[in-house]
Amino acid sequence: MADERRPDAEVADPPSRRGGYVPHGIDDEFAEAAGAPSGRDAGGRGPNAPGIGAVGMLRWMWRQLTSMRVALMLLMLLAVAAVPGSVLPQRGQDPGAVTEYLGDHPDLGEWLDRLGFFDVYTSVWFSAIYLLLFVSLVGCIVPRTGAHWRALRARPPRVPSRFGRFPAQAGVTTDLAPEDAVGLVAARLRGPRHLPTFRVDRRAEPERAGRAAARTISAERGYLRESGNLLFHLALLGLLVSVAMGQMLHYRGQAIVTEDRGFANAVVDYDTFEKGAWFQASSLVPFSMTLDAFDSEFASDTVAFAQARDFTAHVTVTEPDGSRRAEQIKVNHPLVTDGAKIYLQGNGFAPEITVTDADGEIAFSQRVPFLPEDQMYTSRGVVKVPDVSGGDQIGLVGYFLPTAVVDDDGNARSTFPQPLEPLLVLEVYRGDLGLDEGVPRNVYQLDTASLTPSVDETGERVKLLVRPGEAVELPDGLGTVALGEEVPRYVALDLRHDPSLGFVLTFALLALGGLALSLFTPRRRVWVRAFVSDSGATVVEAAGLARGDDAGLQGEVDRAMAVLPVRDAAEPGPERASAGPERASAGPERASAGPEPAGSGAGGTESEAGRNTGSSARNETTKD
Repeated sequence: MADERRPDAEVADPPSRRGGYVPHGIDDEFAEAAGAPSGRDAGGRGPNAPGIGAVGMLRWMWRQLTSMRVALMLLMLLAVAAVPGSVLPQRGQDPGAVTEYLGDHPDLGEWLDRLGFFDVYTSVWFSAIYLLLFVSLVGCIVPRTGAHWRALRARPPRVPSRFGRFPAQAGVTTDLAPEDAVGLVAARLRGPRHLPTFRVDRRAEPERAGRAAARTISAERGYLRESGNLLFHLALLGLLVSVAMGQMLHYRGQAIVTEDRGFANAVVDYDTFEKGAWFQASSLVPFSMTLDAFDSEFASDTVAFAQARDFTAHVTVTEPDGSRRAEQIKVNHPLVTDGAKIYLQGNGFAPEITVTDADGEIAFSQRVPFLPEDQMYTSRGVVKVPDVSGGDQIGLVGYFLPTAVVDDDGNARSTFPQPLEPLLVLEVYRGDLGLDEGVPRNVYQLDTASLTPSVDETGERVKLLVRPGEAVELPDGLGTVALGEEVPRYVALDLRHDPSLGFVLTFALLALGGLALSLFTPRRRVWVRAFVSDSGATVVEAAGLARGDDAGLQGEVDRAMAVLPVRDAAEPGPERASAGPERASAGPERASAGPEPAGSGAGGTESEAGRNTGSSARNETTKD
């Protein structure tokens, strides 16, 4: 019958496939006509896969979250998310720097602030990554711990029927009975009682077609590999919890203490103080400390002139019960008291300055810390005198020079860090210091933009040189300034308390130990079968299997078989042909089983012939 369809009719899609894509040359008319499933829905729009439902979707998400791939991605994401916290100023540590950044970058800073980049470690997105990583670790550890526990309680796998497919093999012909031979090999595999090597299970095999009854050993080692892996994951979990708890409960403060003055462990007595979210001020231990003296040593030789040698702060600590004890604080040798560590962060001079106003009233009298700016302890300081009896407020800016040298032009500089020739050099300003505006200001800086400097007749700023025990008139009739007889020292102390440090160290060491166990513990299995051949000798065969490449596997098998006495070669060997086809491929010669016996020579001796592996056993069978 001729085909009556026109060419244009063949190009048009049939109604049943309209709307779906059919590759050219592939015709599914037969399948569609027969009603067979074509993998498309009724409209031919695509595969019609069975739905997994809401429970299946949750199960799939849980498996993805607890997979190692996702855990590594979360760990890497956590490290990346922590980068902005180290680049941008954080409001918890330095709110002034955040304010300054927002002022310098008004547009970008506003968006960064909205996204939480100035509070990275307490932001929602950082906490989400942290919690997801936590859940991923827990979801990974729990099922693996159960599986490992069941594996520890289970018996080693049974002896395989064929040894020829294993990478490590060995064989020995001996005069011992199978039970005795298996006992010797089992004891060798098990190792000493206080340090067992293999977990050994001995069984008996009945006689089968083509195989004699045998005694077998199933030995397995390397469980510490998975134990170390679980320990590593648990330690990571402990590290996460410890770091989180430390951030919540820690506190850190800095304080400047001058000689013969005290410091109390209270929030109000710190110059700067930062704390965790769960920290309570009432948890501070109310101890106090007094700086009795401060000693400093500097090199005076020409090679390392003025180099610092030693700094020692002599303090007296008073505990809450009233007991007192003398202590020392050195650089890198903090003082530990009541769970807190006190570090010596800096030192300098705090000369006692007294300012008398124009009415003769003492307007200012206290020790002023001067901050060192160079190796010679040229220290810069600011004195703000707002409480004058009348007129303008007074501001003094200058330097303290421990060992001052003044040249002919009146310029002064320090030549040594020790206070051998102390000198105070000050410039005087008057006006409104701006302390009554309620805006926090740096005590070590004086804003001179709105102040009037005191100048001499030539228009140069007046510089006052004040030595210890002297009083100098201030220009413009502002009063006088005096320097005390003694120049006390001050120390900058940094006090830290983090209850999680011990836990962090412990979990870090456990993580390293677990990682070492999981990396360097070999996972091996050794099987041994001993049976009596037709010639009456006992044939002992062994095979080993490792997880992955293991260069020491063959040596492990050879060492296990080396405990067996080898049958004398003068006696007839086992009939290999009747022992079963799998024994013919028992393994290579046990060349590494031990040193060659004395008396062996060219062509082989009786002892050498008797120490057979599977291959040599075949040669012995051929001779017989």
